[in-house]
Amino acid sequence: MKPKSKILIIAGSDSSGGAGIQADIKTVTALGSYAMTAVTAITSQNTTGVTSVVPINPKEIEKQILFTCKDIKPDAIKIGMLHSSKVILSVIKALNRVKTKKIILDPVMIAKGGFKLVNESAIKTLKEKLIQRAYLITPNIPEAEVLTKTKIKNLEDMIYAANILLKFGVKNILLKGGHANSKIMKDVFLSKKKLKIFKNKRIKTKNTHGTGCTLSSAIATFFACGKTLNKSCELGIKYVNQSIRSNLNYGKGHGPINHLSSFKVDRKFK
Repeated sequence: MKPKSKILIIAGSDSSGGAGIQADIKTVTALGSYAMTAVTAITSQNTTGVTSVVPINPKEIEKQILFTCKDIKPDAIKIGMLHSSKVILSVIKALNRVKTKKIILDPVMIAKGGFKLVNESAIKTLKEKLIQRAYLITPNIPEAEVLTKTKIKNLEDMIYAANILLKFGVKNILLKGGHANSKIMKDVFLSKKKLKIFKNKRIKTKNTHGTGCTLSSAIATFFACGKTLNKSCELGIKYVNQSIRSNLNYGKGHGPINHLSSFKVDRKFK
């Protein structure tokens, strides 16, 4: 099978394989596309938490992006963990030369176990210089609260926060409602022209490590393959929910989801 599209992933590494660049690669591959990477940081973590974050030199990150794209032009770019202002600025500098419009930004700030992955300076730079460059940003509720400096307790609060992000110059927002305490999950998609609420029944499980990374990569892949942004969000959410239902139950903490839930092997290997 020939890959349907080419996706560049700019994100941190998760040694446990559940989130980060590992989850991104699995997602893009499972959905039939070709994954390229620029690693921003190396984390030591497992399902119970993160023990350390080792940053990659910003110049090396820029070089990874430019050298890769010089040879293979991506159809879309997914951006995940950018832990410092210098890293964010190096990514922006590279994006100015790559000139790919389909950029999906997942503003990763806090790991599932509560470990803070970015500093305050990086949050400020992200807010002032990068979110405007993305075609879509996919914050969860805690990330949206940090970016908008508001408290989000219900659907109305989510819509209000998304509108604040629009005023910051963001083109499209998918505000994820997984952290809300409700039986029905509500994700808010907002642009200047459209408001849509995606509703899905909450799946009872602790094994949701890497869902945010997976969703943004799935959206980037569907979008690169020619689906509309709204349809890409819908299909991405369906893929994540399907991957959560296929409960792997790996590890002692917040376990990973099954990225191969939609993957069928047609050929027998002998």
